[in-house]
Amino acid sequence: MRRFLERTDHFLDTPLDFGPRLLLVVASLLLVATYVFPLWSMTFFAPQYPDGLRLYIYSYKLDGGRGGQDIKEVNVLNHYIGMKDLDTSTFKEFKWIPFVLGALGLLFLRAAVLGRIKQLVDVIVLLVYFSLFSLWSFSYQLWAAGHDLAPTAAVKVQGFMPPMFGYRQIANFHVYSYPGLGSYAMGAVVLLLLVALVAAWRQGRVDVARS
Repeated sequence: MRRFLERTDHFLDTPLDFGPRLLLVVASLLLVATYVFPLWSMTFFAPQYPDGLRLYIYSYKLDGGRGGQDIKEVNVLNHYIGMKDLDTSTFKEFKWIPFVLGALGLLFLRAAVLGRIKQLVDVIVLLVYFSLFSLWSFSYQLWAAGHDLAPTAAVKVQGFMPPMFGYRQIANFHVYSYPGLGSYAMGAVVLLLLVALVAAWRQGRVDVARS
């Protein structure tokens, strides 16, 4: 057991080669895309809206198609069934997600500078935790939006959950929900870090074997 712990400690303390360090830097730069492009998009089609109403979810705000007009139309429709208005100020996630993403980018750069496998493992664990928590928070907000309906609404509907991914019909609306370019950038970040970890693991195994 002692020998195993010593080998593990030695492995985690192994310096990173140039390749994994470069991948960490590229991953930090990719995070910029989460501030520029939407993380998710939803489109609502109905007979009265054949061209669809579009809702874009960024890391720090909600936005709608046609210069924001679509989100106003969605809120008008939501009012009839008792849903709360969709507004950036009502979602506390928009207050902390941009800061967490920025902190992750700085931690990526820190790991690249300090250059040890243990720093790479730390940032991967943090990124996985943040990603899973964000997906859970998003799914909960979707569930709450369709179930926390005002009892005094003009139109009574059963509680529902808009699709998190894919298609669902809600009343006479056909709703499509898919990741945006910001989420694809996040996926690329995860992939880059996993590639860096595999490269570092192979390098670390060689260094441990020589020790």
